[in-house]
Amino acid sequence: MRTFLLTYSRLIIFAIGLLFGIQIPSFVDQYQKRVDAHFQEVSANIAGFQLTANDLFSGDLRALIAHYEQSNDQVFRRDAGSIRIIHDRYSRISAEHLVMEGNSFLVVMHVVFAADQELLGESVNQYTYTVPLNSIAIQWGLAIAVLLTLAIDFLFYCCVKCVGLMRRRNPSTNPA
Repeated sequence: MRTFLLTYSRLIIFAIGLLFGIQIPSFVDQYQKRVDAHFQEVSANIAGFQLTANDLFSGDLRALIAHYEQSNDQVFRRDAGSIRIIHDRYSRISAEHLVMEGNSFLVVMHVVFAADQELLGESVNQYTYTVPLNSIAIQWGLAIAVLLTLAIDFLFYCCVKCVGLMRRRNPSTNPA
């Protein structure tokens, strides 16, 4: 009976790992689409200012912002902050957009460890679970399932060995 339960618990762990692993490429795809949508939006927002910077400041948007900040016109000085916010957001999202065009494993590692927190939060809140049956999803699913099963088997093995060692100890030789 014990072997039966152990075998089925391992199968359940494997299935959970498989379903979790299949979600990884799906989540990354949804994150990439969110990055792309924000990139298109912020690119449209900055386009007019970039044209002015191209014409008057050799394309240097920071020089345009500095010009606005140093203007005698209060409206221009106030707008400098708004342009700076748009420029900073454009820089941040374009860097994220560039990373998303790289190697798929590196993209996954970036999303897991270094994703833009605003976009990651949006992706988590809006995520829809899917079960894609493409080769990448199956590869990730199998890899996570095998690794999770091995990790839990290893932990179980270590626990059993520790309990066995504790049982073999002689309580009289232990100092109190």
